[in-house]
Amino acid sequence: MIDKLISKVSLNIKGKNINRFIKKLRSKKIDILSLKYKDQNQADIIIYKKDYEKVLKIKSIYEVTELEVFGLIKIKRKIKISKHLIIIILIAFIIFLIFTHVIFNVEVIHSNKDIRNLLLTELEKEGIKKYSFKKSYNQISKIKENILNKYKDKIEWLEIEESGTKYTIRVEERTIVKKDEDNTPRNIIASKDGVLKKVIAEKGDIVKDMNDYVKKGDLIVNGELIFNNKVTGKVKAEGKAYAEVWYVTKTEYPFATYTETETGKEKEVYAIKFLNHTFELSLNKFKTKKIKEEEIVKHPLIPIKIVKQKQKETNVIDQILTPEEAITEAQEKAEEDIKKNLSKDEYIIRSKYLKSTVKESIVEVEMFFAVYEDITDYAEIG
Repeated sequence: MIDKLISKVSLNIKGKNINRFIKKLRSKKIDILSLKYKDQNQADIIIYKKDYEKVLKIKSIYEVTELEVFGLIKIKRKIKISKHLIIIILIAFIIFLIFTHVIFNVEVIHSNKDIRNLLLTELEKEGIKKYSFKKSYNQISKIKENILNKYKDKIEWLEIEESGTKYTIRVEERTIVKKDEDNTPRNIIASKDGVLKKVIAEKGDIVKDMNDYVKKGDLIVNGELIFNNKVTGKVKAEGKAYAEVWYVTKTEYPFATYTETETGKEKEVYAIKFLNHTFELSLNKFKTKKIKEEEIVKHPLIPIKIVKQKQKETNVIDQILTPEEAITEAQEKAEEDIKKNLSKDEYIIRSKYLKSTVKESIVEVEMFFAVYEDITDYAEIG
């Protein structure tokens, strides 16, 4: 086996009295591993590659032609020939990775320009922007949660959809019912499209019937007092309007889920870090943990340091779901997302599964929801 790896070369020798040249090679202690005469003036030989230069120096009037190489030198030459091909393949693979893992467009779909600009700014802070790498499902979920928590008074619902190399952001603006402290005359109007289910009017006249379809901005309780078709006075309409409102949501759920929760156990540990390796000075190690680290000793020239770690034990659950299980989880998540934005007197009337789309690592589920919701809004009477 080792002999096969030793570099050898096959040569063709031409010239008068080939035997004399062969004897000369042997006198120079050049090992001839194989000798094959073609005629009296020509022969093929195999020698070690290390002796090739010696042969060329003493060839004199003889013609020496390299025929073939064997062993390591053959492997090296093949690698050298293939080097350019390997580089091209690597470059092509890197380009492929870039084009499949980089976002080239981010679009926010909403009629309000201020909301669009607000979201684009926040998304950019979170690393979602043109020419950035795609985020994982968990990262997307965290980003949505951060934005919704930050702008509770402005954003009611937010979804980030990945389509190829594009992120499409769908958003619904939150309508805040403002309580006026003055007595400025006003009407109660619909804040959203829906079918009226209940109207309570403490002041003002109800002008819509139950189960009437209303559009955003439609008058529900009139603050103008009318007698004999004439306006006899104006009041500040007080009351509530509830309607059946409809939503179509798209919810993504991964086939592979990773959940990490803290167990409550924690400890302080000293560790030695050398290059990319960490050696804990502890016998009972946590299998999985969260770490906060403080440097104790380090050297600017030597890649070694001693650190103190505050470790919190975690419990990690990895799951691989079937498409059917992922669809069920996505449906439950969609319902939970709707419920998060409902007050105590609002609820889901009914829901319906519409369709699902299986992607590379996630399933996208489209759901319909009919929600009993407060659609009270106000408009001043001029």
